Amino acid sequence: MRRFQAIGATALALAAIGAHAEAPYSFDKTPGKLPKDVIPVEYQAHLAPDIAANTFSGTETVEIEVLKATSTIMLNAAALEIDSAALSGKGIKELKLTPVLDEKQETLSFTLPQPLAPGRYRLALAFRGKINREGRGLFYVNYQAGKADKKLIATTMEPTDARRMLPTWDEPAFRARFRLSVDLPAGLKAYSNTPVDKQTGIAGGKQRISFKPTPKMPSYLVVLAAGEFERISTKQDGVEIGVVTTEGKKEKGAFALGASRDLLHFYNNYFGVPYPLAKLDQIAIPNGFNGAMENWGGIVYNENTLLYDPKTSPESIRQLTFSVNAHEMAHQWFGNLVTMAWWDNLWLNEGFASWMASKATEHFHPEWRPYLANIGDRERVMNLDARKTTHPIQTQVETEAQAADAFDDITYEKGQAFLRMLEAYLGEDAFRKGIRAYMQKHQYSNTTSADLWTALERASGKPVGKLASDWTTQPGFPLIKVEQACEDGKRKVTLSQQQFRLDEPATDNRLWNVPLQVGTVNGKAMTTLLANASTSVMLPGCEGALVVDPHSVGYFRIQYDRATFDTLAGQAARLPDATRLKLLNDTWTQVAAGLVPLDAWLKLAAQLRDEPRLAVWESIIGNLNFLDSLARGEPERPLVRRFIAGFARPKLVQLGWDEKPGEAVEDAQLRALLAGALARSGDEEAIAQARSRFQRWLADPAAVSPAMIGFVTSAAGRYADQPTFDAIARRMQQTQNNEERSRLLGALIQVQDPALADKVLRMALSPNTPPTQVAGIVQGVGRSHLDQAWNFAVANREQLMKSQDSVGRNRAFPGIVDASSSVQDAQRMEDFVRQNFEADAQVEAQRVASGVRVRAAQKARLLPQVREALK
Repeated sequence: MRRFQAIGATALALAAIGAHAEAPYSFDKTPGKLPKDVIPVEYQAHLAPDIAANTFSGTETVEIEVLKATSTIMLNAAALEIDSAALSGKGIKELKLTPVLDEKQETLSFTLPQPLAPGRYRLALAFRGKINREGRGLFYVNYQAGKADKKLIATTMEPTDARRMLPTWDEPAFRARFRLSVDLPAGLKAYSNTPVDKQTGIAGGKQRISFKPTPKMPSYLVVLAAGEFERISTKQDGVEIGVVTTEGKKEKGAFALGASRDLLHFYNNYFGVPYPLAKLDQIAIPNGFNGAMENWGGIVYNENTLLYDPKTSPESIRQLTFSVNAHEMAHQWFGNLVTMAWWDNLWLNEGFASWMASKATEHFHPEWRPYLANIGDRERVMNLDARKTTHPIQTQVETEAQAADAFDDITYEKGQAFLRMLEAYLGEDAFRKGIRAYMQKHQYSNTTSADLWTALERASGKPVGKLASDWTTQPGFPLIKVEQACEDGKRKVTLSQQQFRLDEPATDNRLWNVPLQVGTVNGKAMTTLLANASTSVMLPGCEGALVVDPHSVGYFRIQYDRATFDTLAGQAARLPDATRLKLLNDTWTQVAAGLVPLDAWLKLAAQLRDEPRLAVWESIIGNLNFLDSLARGEPERPLVRRFIAGFARPKLVQLGWDEKPGEAVEDAQLRALLAGALARSGDEEAIAQARSRFQRWLADPAAVSPAMIGFVTSAAGRYADQPTFDAIARRMQQTQNNEERSRLLGALIQVQDPALADKVLRMALSPNTPPTQVAGIVQGVGRSHLDQAWNFAVANREQLMKSQDSVGRNRAFPGIVDASSSVQDAQRMEDFVRQNFEADAQVEAQRVASGVRVRAAQKARLLPQVREALK
């Protein structure tokens, strides 16, 4: 699963729960609420949705196997009414059962009059439920096609929402086959995990669609999508690949279809186990839920993450489409073919899918320099991981809410970053050999991390288990201190480690097994393992500039001694891309932690004014924008904004305001980034350019290039007066293009005028606003009008929370203050969450509050340095 807010990627929450020891997978010892004495073998489930009424009825017969004698059958059900239940099988007559629903535990239980002997039985159920507005279980989406109002239904089950559509053993270790059928109006098409087996007309102008059986799989991978769809398809390696869209949009699926074909062949080859299903559909849903869900054979996407129009979409959309597609298709192996045993090992699904997507993107699109973009993603999670409220990659999960909270940056981005570091240490060939052995051994089953470490150890001959345990079962990461001296013509490099923290000093003296590459700039590097507090290595000769982690594959910070840093900084503009970006990022983070002065980073950045790489500029501009946000309402803000303008304008002048024939895509993206930075800092020329281009775009959308449309709409929205605001809102309501609608909404939430911001907030309550966008609207307005957004959310709490899915529920209110640097805002939010939400919600509230307090301390420390450095 990849999750985004509809108006952009969102930083996800952390759950501060301690690590735990782990053993290889054992079904009996896997955590969970359900007893292990009864297991499902096959579900035959039939649904009859009433799409107009947003309800459904259903029946299912579950073939179960009783492993040991029991007087109780327990499975999961949530928000369902059970109309009847019966048990049959060898040696017993059909037995009517009395259902007992536990709403809090989300279980359905049956107590038997006498113990049931081991063997196979059939559990028959009839039930009713609702089709949800929010993306939980079976949900509906209202959308427009031309002037007509349309409606479709779809599912999203992960982590624990399959039980809202079907009574199931809704825990990942309970793998079973599913045979699904559905009754629908005759004009609709339906898609599930497997191809249609049979389609027949039935009474009332309806049709019954039955799907072929699935492989044994966990319940969270079940999918159903039904509506007025169209499909384009191709074949690769004997598999039919399709892209499914609402009517009139299938041409925008052409890029994803081609990418899917290439990715399937690439993954078949890499994993050594071919994709096992007959078909793989990519299903685009307009505004149904955030991101994408990797259902086996029927991946469901928010259409903004799958569809790409080369005439109107910027290159960033093409890159996003490929990246998300690569992530979800990697899940067909990591997650679907081999599934984590329990949610504490979610990273085995998500971290690996993210890592594999990066590898595939590097293979097919090296011109995008995805390795540099990954460094930016890693920076974000390291800043979260450097606080006391972080958690290990593997973190204990006991409740449904904790399972939902596990979908965060630690699971995705730290998991991916650790795997990249581990692969570099073991070598690509040994790593791949281990992954292939892991896939072959555990296909159609479940695993823990220990199973993976065993496969990688056998393939590489290196002590993977110990190294990996340090990184996956304890939180945080080290700061590596580097000192060097020349002794008898050899370079002695002393390496030491201590836990790096942004909020307060660590007290537990935590250590890691740290794989380090040590060498010289543009020279060879040796690999060593720092297993203790410190070690020394000898390098031949003292020539050249020393560099540690030259390819920036490590999940740690580097602090060089002063002479070494000065040598590297003195040639910053000539360093290799990854080395240059790591030096810049590590220096900034040490500024943020109070280890080095702000002036050191400013001098380093000053050498990069003619920087060619987009990722480096994104780092610089991002940090300058952070200083700008700290200085909001303070006398230092004009100093920061003047510096931003002076820094960005020369490069923009060099690039020019308009695209040049044949220029690199990276230059086009950099132009938009710099223009946006100038406009954000109040540069009059940039704002005027945006306003002028926006008016031309309103008259003729082709008048603004796809590369510049984000800058134009964003700046127009940020500085909108009433007529401009109305023009954006009107266009947002009229457009049939969801990508454009999301872009325009993203512009409106930035509006600086408080009266107009109030109008944006009221959009969150509109029945026409997709539930996926509700929290993002309030949180986005809160970045410029925090009190206004907070008071609005508090006054409308009940209505706002109705739109939240399982992953978003605990994040809605903390996200409003997420960018604040006021301790008072942190305390207000924590108090409110404590008084109004369940205990599980406190974890996210504390995580966000910690970040606010860190920024408050940074504000007090950095603004005086801003005055001194930029006066």
